[in-house]
Amino acid sequence: MANQGQSANHGLEGLTTAAKNAAKNAANAEGAKKGLPPVHLWNPPFCGDLDMRIASDGTWFYLGTPIGRPALVRLFSTILKREGDKHFLVTPVEKVGIRVDDAPFMAVEMQKHGEGHHRVLSFRTNVDDWVTCDAAHRLRFEQAADGGLTPYLHVRADLWAKVTRALYYDLVDMGEERMVDGQPMFGVESSGEFFAMADAEQVRAAL
Repeated sequence: MANQGQSANHGLEGLTTAAKNAAKNAANAEGAKKGLPPVHLWNPPFCGDLDMRIASDGTWFYLGTPIGRPALVRLFSTILKREGDKHFLVTPVEKVGIRVDDAPFMAVEMQKHGEGHHRVLSFRTNVDDWVTCDAAHRLRFEQAADGGLTPYLHVRADLWAKVTRALYYDLVDMGEERMVDGQPMFGVESSGEFFAMADAEQVRAAL
Protein backbone atom coordinates (compact mmCIF):
# COMPACT_ATOMS: atom_id res chain seq x y z
CA MET A 1 0.00 0.00 0.00
CA ALA A 2 2.56 2.55 1.15
CA ASN A 3 5.64 0.40 0.55
CA GLN A 4 8.53 1.68 -1.45
CA GLY A 5 7.73 1.57 -5.13
CA GLN A 6 4.02 2.04 -4.62
CA SER A 7 2.15 5.24 -5.36
CA ALA A 8 1.07 7.13 -2.24
CA ASN A 9 -2.13 8.16 -3.98
CA HIS A 10 -2.88 4.54 -4.75
CA GLY A 11 -2.25 3.74 -1.12
CA LEU A 12 -4.67 6.40 0.09
CA GLU A 13 -7.33 5.47 -2.44
CA GLY A 14 -7.01 1.80 -1.58
CA LEU A 15 -7.18 2.55 2.12
CA THR A 16 -10.26 4.73 1.66
CA THR A 17 -12.06 1.98 -0.25
CA ALA A 18 -11.10 -0.65 2.31
CA ALA A 19 -12.19 1.61 5.17
CA LYS A 20 -15.56 2.23 3.52
CA ASN A 21 -16.09 -1.50 3.08
CA ALA A 22 -15.10 -2.18 6.69
CA ALA A 23 -17.45 0.54 7.94
CA LYS A 24 -20.29 -0.82 5.81
CA ASN A 25 -19.76 -4.35 7.10
CA ALA A 26 -19.62 -3.09 10.69
CA ALA A 27 -22.84 -1.13 10.26
CA ASN A 28 -24.55 -4.27 8.98
CA ALA A 29 -23.14 -6.52 11.69
CA GLU A 30 -25.55 -7.41 14.46
CA GLY A 31 -24.48 -5.90 17.76
CA ALA A 32 -21.74 -3.73 16.28
CA LYS A 33 -20.82 -1.06 18.78
CA LYS A 34 -21.80 2.28 17.24
CA GLY A 35 -21.10 0.75 13.85
CA LEU A 36 -17.34 0.77 14.49
CA PRO A 37 -15.28 -1.85 12.66
CA PRO A 38 -13.81 -4.49 15.01
CA VAL A 39 -10.21 -3.40 14.50
CA HIS A 40 -9.19 -5.18 17.72
CA LEU A 41 -9.92 -8.49 15.98
CA TRP A 42 -7.81 -7.75 12.92
CA ASN A 43 -4.13 -8.61 12.66
CA PRO A 44 -3.20 -8.04 9.00
CA PRO A 45 0.38 -7.75 7.70
CA PHE A 46 2.16 -4.42 8.10
CA CYS A 47 2.34 -2.65 4.74
CA GLY A 48 4.62 0.26 5.66
CA ASP A 49 4.09 3.83 6.80
CA LEU A 50 1.75 6.30 5.15
CA ASP A 51 2.63 9.99 5.06
CA MET A 52 -0.31 10.83 7.29
CA ARG A 53 -0.14 12.77 10.55
CA ILE A 54 -2.57 13.82 13.24
CA ALA A 55 -1.39 17.13 14.68
CA SER A 56 -1.70 18.06 18.34
CA ASP A 57 -4.81 20.13 17.55
CA GLY A 58 -6.55 17.13 15.98
CA THR A 59 -5.99 18.15 12.34
CA TRP A 60 -5.27 15.26 9.98
CA PHE A 61 -2.59 15.80 7.31
CA TYR A 62 -1.78 13.75 4.23
CA LEU A 63 1.46 14.50 2.36
CA GLY A 64 1.76 17.64 4.48
CA THR A 65 -1.67 18.99 3.46
CA PRO A 66 -4.67 19.12 5.80
CA ILE A 67 -7.43 16.67 4.92
CA GLY A 68 -10.30 19.05 4.32
CA ARG A 69 -13.09 16.49 4.15
CA PRO A 70 -14.54 15.85 7.62
CA ALA A 71 -16.29 12.70 6.37
CA LEU A 72 -12.95 11.24 5.26
CA VAL A 73 -11.32 12.06 8.60
CA ARG A 74 -14.26 10.46 10.37
CA LEU A 75 -13.92 7.37 8.18
CA PHE A 76 -10.21 6.97 8.90
CA SER A 77 -10.80 7.51 12.61
CA THR A 78 -12.99 4.40 12.71
CA ILE A 79 -10.11 2.14 11.61
CA LEU A 80 -7.53 3.70 13.91
CA LYS A 81 -5.64 1.35 16.20
CA ARG A 82 -2.85 1.82 18.70
CA GLU A 83 -0.20 -0.76 19.45
CA GLY A 84 2.28 0.34 22.09
CA ASP A 85 3.36 3.88 21.25
CA LYS A 86 2.48 3.60 17.56
CA HIS A 87 -0.75 4.26 15.69
CA PHE A 88 -2.02 2.45 12.62
CA LEU A 89 -4.90 2.48 10.19
CA VAL A 90 -6.10 -1.10 9.94
CA THR A 91 -8.36 -3.06 7.61
CA PRO A 92 -8.86 -6.84 7.56
CA VAL A 93 -6.08 -7.23 4.98
CA GLU A 94 -3.54 -4.44 5.61
CA LYS A 95 -2.06 -2.17 8.25
CA VAL A 96 -0.22 1.13 7.71
CA GLY A 97 1.54 3.32 10.23
CA ILE A 98 0.70 6.97 10.75
CA ARG A 99 2.14 9.66 13.01
CA VAL A 100 0.22 11.11 15.95
CA ASP A 101 1.76 14.15 17.61
CA ASP A 102 -0.21 13.86 20.84
CA ALA A 103 -3.64 12.23 21.11
CA PRO A 104 -5.55 11.11 18.00
CA PHE A 105 -8.76 12.87 19.04
CA MET A 106 -9.80 16.18 20.54
CA ALA A 107 -12.68 16.60 23.01
CA VAL A 108 -14.27 19.80 21.75
CA GLU A 109 -17.67 19.97 23.47
CA MET A 110 -18.97 18.97 26.88
CA GLN A 111 -22.46 18.43 28.23
CA LYS A 112 -23.28 18.21 31.93
CA HIS A 113 -26.30 16.49 33.42
CA GLY A 114 -26.99 16.63 37.14
CA GLU A 115 -24.89 17.96 39.99
CA GLY A 116 -22.62 16.55 42.66
CA HIS A 117 -22.77 12.78 42.97
CA HIS A 118 -25.39 12.71 40.22
CA ARG A 119 -23.28 14.61 37.69
CA VAL A 120 -22.64 12.93 34.33
CA LEU A 121 -20.25 14.53 31.87
CA SER A 122 -20.35 13.69 28.17
CA PHE A 123 -17.82 14.86 25.61
CA ARG A 124 -18.02 15.22 21.83
CA THR A 125 -14.84 14.55 19.91
CA ASN A 126 -13.70 16.31 16.76
CA VAL A 127 -14.98 13.32 14.75
CA ASP A 128 -18.45 13.59 16.33
CA ASP A 129 -18.26 10.68 18.73
CA TRP A 130 -20.00 11.25 22.07
CA VAL A 131 -18.24 9.68 25.04
CA THR A 132 -19.67 9.57 28.56
CA CYS A 133 -17.01 10.05 31.21
CA ASP A 134 -17.23 7.08 33.60
CA ALA A 135 -15.17 4.22 35.00
CA ALA A 136 -14.61 2.81 31.51
CA HIS A 137 -13.90 6.19 29.91
CA ARG A 138 -11.73 7.98 32.41
CA LEU A 139 -10.22 11.42 32.57
CA ARG A 140 -6.49 11.68 33.24
CA PHE A 141 -4.44 14.82 33.71
CA GLU A 142 -0.88 15.26 32.47
CA GLN A 143 1.62 17.97 33.29
CA ALA A 144 1.73 20.48 30.45
CA ALA A 145 4.83 22.23 29.13
CA ASP A 146 3.62 25.55 30.54
CA GLY A 147 3.37 24.07 34.03
CA GLY A 148 -0.38 23.62 33.93
CA LEU A 149 -2.39 20.47 33.34
CA THR A 150 -3.70 18.88 30.15
CA PRO A 151 -6.75 16.58 30.48
CA TYR A 152 -7.25 13.50 28.32
CA LEU A 153 -10.41 11.40 27.96
CA HIS A 154 -10.32 7.69 27.19
CA VAL A 155 -12.38 7.13 24.05
CA ARG A 156 -11.96 3.43 23.26
CA ALA A 157 -9.31 0.71 23.31
CA ASP A 158 -6.03 2.58 23.84
CA LEU A 159 -7.19 5.75 22.07
CA TRP A 160 -7.52 9.06 23.90
CA ALA A 161 -8.86 12.54 23.23
CA LYS A 162 -7.11 15.66 24.41
CA VAL A 163 -9.59 17.99 26.10
CA THR A 164 -9.51 21.57 24.85
CA ARG A 165 -8.19 24.31 27.11
CA ALA A 166 -11.64 25.94 27.31
CA LEU A 167 -13.21 22.70 28.55
CA TYR A 168 -10.34 22.22 30.99
CA TYR A 169 -11.27 25.52 32.64
CA ASP A 170 -14.88 24.32 32.82
CA LEU A 171 -13.67 21.16 34.58
CA VAL A 172 -11.66 23.26 37.02
CA ASP A 173 -14.77 25.35 37.77
CA MET A 174 -16.62 22.14 38.67
CA GLY A 175 -13.71 20.74 40.65
CA GLU A 176 -13.56 20.04 44.35
CA GLU A 177 -11.13 18.78 46.96
CA ARG A 178 -11.36 15.25 48.30
CA MET A 179 -9.16 12.93 50.28
CA VAL A 180 -7.71 10.19 48.08
CA ASP A 181 -5.60 7.58 49.88
CA GLY A 182 -5.09 10.05 52.70
CA GLN A 183 -3.96 12.83 50.35
CA PRO A 184 -5.97 15.99 49.60
CA MET A 185 -6.63 15.95 45.86
CA PHE A 186 -8.44 18.33 43.53
CA GLY A 187 -10.58 16.74 40.85
CA VAL A 188 -13.98 16.37 39.25
CA GLU A 189 -16.73 13.77 39.53
CA SER A 190 -18.69 12.14 36.72
CA SER A 191 -20.86 9.02 36.72
CA GLY A 192 -20.02 8.34 40.36
CA GLU A 193 -16.24 8.36 39.72
CA PHE A 194 -13.82 10.95 41.07
CA PHE A 195 -11.05 11.90 38.65
CA ALA A 196 -8.17 13.53 40.48
CA MET A 197 -6.35 16.30 38.64
CA ALA A 198 -3.46 16.88 41.00
CA ASP A 199 -2.47 17.52 44.58
CA ALA A 200 -4.90 20.11 45.96
CA GLU A 201 -2.14 22.49 47.04
CA GLN A 202 -0.48 22.27 43.62
CA VAL A 203 -3.71 23.13 41.87
CA ARG A 204 -4.39 26.06 44.18
CA ALA A 205 -0.93 27.40 43.45
CA ALA A 206 -1.45 27.03 39.68
CA LEU A 207 -4.71 28.94 39.84
